[in-house]
Amino acid sequence: MSFSNKLKDFFSTYQETNEKHHISDLKSHYYKTTYKNALHSIQSIIEQTTGMTITSISEERGEISVNIDHPKKAFLIVTVISVRPYETAVDFTVSTNTFLPTDFGFSKKIIQQLYKRLDEKETFVGVGKSM
Repeated sequence: MSFSNKLKDFFSTYQETNEKHHISDLKSHYYKTTYKNALHSIQSIIEQTTGMTITSISEERGEISVNIDHPKKAFLIVTVISVRPYETAVDFTVSTNTFLPTDFGFSKKIIQQLYKRLDEKETFVGVGKSM
């Protein structure tokens, strides 16, 4: 990872996963499960996590909106995409609510924790696979 990417990541209050992210931990994760099972697994993980409150669920669009109140205030959007039967991609977007120009890696840690818990719950296939 280049110095400019490290600097940009440090001075950020926003983190998003995608297919070709420069940080391997923040690449899209793929699971061997159906779209609905992945959505329900994520929902149960979030409901069991202290400080997280689901504000809305859109099964048609595959999105879950979450307010995070503890340890810092943040907003999380989970996107679930069915790639093919029994292969589903999951992406996260976290925006931290702070007056500072950095969240000191909080948004990245949230994503890593959620992926870790989801990896334990569903059959993990891989990261950053090109469609």
